Amino acid sequence: MDAFDEVRPAVECLDLLTAPVAEALRDWRGSEPVEQVLFVDTDPDKADTAVLVENYGPWLLEQSANCVVVAGKRGGETTLAACLVLAHTRADVNGVVRRHLGARKASFAPMDTATGESGMEFGGITPIGLPATWPLLVDSAVADIPYALIGSGTRRGKLIVPGKLLAGLPGAVVLEGLGAPGAVGA
Repeated sequence: MDAFDEVRPAVECLDLLTAPVAEALRDWRGSEPVEQVLFVDTDPDKADTAVLVENYGPWLLEQSANCVVVAGKRGGETTLAACLVLAHTRADVNGVVRRHLGARKASFAPMDTATGESGMEFGGITPIGLPATWPLLVDSAVADIPYALIGSGTRRGKLIVPGKLLAGLPGAVVLEGLGAPGAVGA
């Protein structure tokens, strides 16, 4: 990622990450080597995709992926899940996500729920280190890119991760059409 001055293995930067992300990297169980997860230190005020792209280069929009937390409801039960889609798309919450979760209704989880349950900061939620009980839905377009720029669990910093590594995270399910046209706005 040429836009960033210093790119380091994330395992060398555990003190800059939230506890769940640092723990997941320390106890790595992904299908690819943990050394492939890289960290770049970025300004927390530039964490949102639109601002990041404006400051670091428009080409990043094609290489960035956003992780959003959704709540699927059926009867009295609520299931939280994470969706990872390319930044220039939006998660198809009412179609692909709802059907996959077997929910009657699905919506974005409230910010307090997403941050409280994940242990991560709003604007920095990442698929690495999420609760093991959450389904992780990965758009096939994310799985197919050589690398994706994603959140690091905090607004400070980003992770650079191969798409195949994201698809191989524990509990990940790759879904065709999860990312629909239209920006997520994160």
